Amino acid sequence: MSEVIEALHIYDEHNRPILSHIYTARPLSAQQLLPLFHAHPLPRPSLIYLPNTSPPTLVFSLVHSNLLFLLTSSSELEPLLALEFLHRVVDVLEEFVGSPLLAHKVESSYDVVAQLLNEMCDAGAVSTTESNALRDLVEVEGWIGKLLGGINIPGKSGFSSTPSTSNMSGISSTGALAANTPALPWRRANVRHTSNELYVDIVETLSVTLAPSGRPLAAFANGTIAFTSKISGVPDLLLNLSTPSGKHNLESVMELPVFHPCVRLARWREKPGELSFVPPDGRFVLAGYEVDLLPFTSGKVGTTSSSNLKLPVQLEVKTSLGPTGSDFEVRLFITKVSGQGNSSLPGSTSRGSHLGGRGGSGFGGLGSQAGTSSTPALEDLVVTIPLPNDVRNLPEIRASRGDTTYNPGENNLEWHIPAKEAVVGGATLRCTVAGPLAEEEDFEGNGFRLDGRYDYDESAYQSTPTPTEKVVEKPDEQSDARKVAQNKILMPTSTAVSFSVKGWLASGIKVESLVVDTRKSRGLGEGVKPYKGVKYLTISRGGVEVRC
Repeated sequence: MSEVIEALHIYDEHNRPILSHIYTARPLSAQQLLPLFHAHPLPRPSLIYLPNTSPPTLVFSLVHSNLLFLLTSSSELEPLLALEFLHRVVDVLEEFVGSPLLAHKVESSYDVVAQLLNEMCDAGAVSTTESNALRDLVEVEGWIGKLLGGINIPGKSGFSSTPSTSNMSGISSTGALAANTPALPWRRANVRHTSNELYVDIVETLSVTLAPSGRPLAAFANGTIAFTSKISGVPDLLLNLSTPSGKHNLESVMELPVFHPCVRLARWREKPGELSFVPPDGRFVLAGYEVDLLPFTSGKVGTTSSSNLKLPVQLEVKTSLGPTGSDFEVRLFITKVSGQGNSSLPGSTSRGSHLGGRGGSGFGGLGSQAGTSSTPALEDLVVTIPLPNDVRNLPEIRASRGDTTYNPGENNLEWHIPAKEAVVGGATLRCTVAGPLAEEEDFEGNGFRLDGRYDYDESAYQSTPTPTEKVVEKPDEQSDARKVAQNKILMPTSTAVSFSVKGWLASGIKVESLVVDTRKSRGLGEGVKPYKGVKYLTISRGGVEVRC
């Protein structure tokens, strides 16, 4: 059989195997596999080939929450299939065992984990990986059942005076419910919620590179549409997306889209911007996309400009300042960005109006509620300045706003600006760098060298004083020029900024409407109007980089 998964091993933060699940064949044990995996130098790739084992083995690895997942196969296996299976295992374990995924949680819930791994992969072939379908297959005991333990009380599944009759009635009722429920692998049957809610969260992560002049070299936004469905029955939903230039331009803006299996691709191809789907129960990733924030105009290369790129934060870095060129300056400009418009959906109140930050004189403006699509909120603003290894110290750091942290071990300087000070305007950070000690700088004021030697002037002990000529001191221009050249290599070569903006997307994509099709939906109930909400979030984790 080709393309089979032979084993899955999980190790804790101390490289101790906490779980080994064998699917087929006789693979390497967890103790045998770990030294062979660690024999490869860092950074280790996700796929490692071990030719000296019998038989030769492929090892796929994933590190999550300090846990190491190793998947082995001695036959040809599609790498993306194995890596995606590892990610699905992590997602499923987090949902069933709890997030964050810790070693003691896996060990204490081994019965549930073993059932999940058996259902997700059958004899080495990937099977059911949807968490909603697994909930119908894997029984998870609740806290009430754990509390009662083995006590036989009426109402428990194991207590009955006539077990044959009760068991048969249970089987028949389950079969009747399953017969009336459509076969959807991503949605479990008989979903019931007391409060019907639908939430849409669009998150974009920025990756921008700017030249020293401020001209953008590359600018991309990776977007994720997360959907939360807490609605009874089997709803059929229609989500409409649009851009500032209109819905017709959405296909050219959203590049490389990927969708959850529940999305009807034919509807998207026919009408780009319309997502028709039956959602899984709970939170899931509905779609992903990429946006080029610097599209070429008229098909000509080099026609992009910074005017096309709208960012809430702009940086300007100047190096080699001061008489000896030992200073550098970072100027930060905070600009106001327009939100996505009204975030409320038809027939409901938007969740964005109830979340978000506090009102005040921050990014959202005075007296307004920050964090909504009408008043975006800038938070977590951090400027990171990497420094060369030759920098010995920063004797002087002056910031007009916020606080600074110098990390000598990591060779960087972080400039933190809290949300209350992140108002529209400019801020300046000026620093002085100090490099390695030069030969003439090795002396202390008392004449002693730092290495313990002592230099003295023998002429001071002569009996007859010798006449000395007065030398007129002149500024040593060559020495200053040499210091400027030495300090030039101590200047930073780039600066990165991290931030998050609630209520704003760099691509301008927004949700127009979210409609529940009552004709296609089943089990929703008459007159039920679910609560709908939408949120927008843009994140930059050092993704905006300015080269010096």
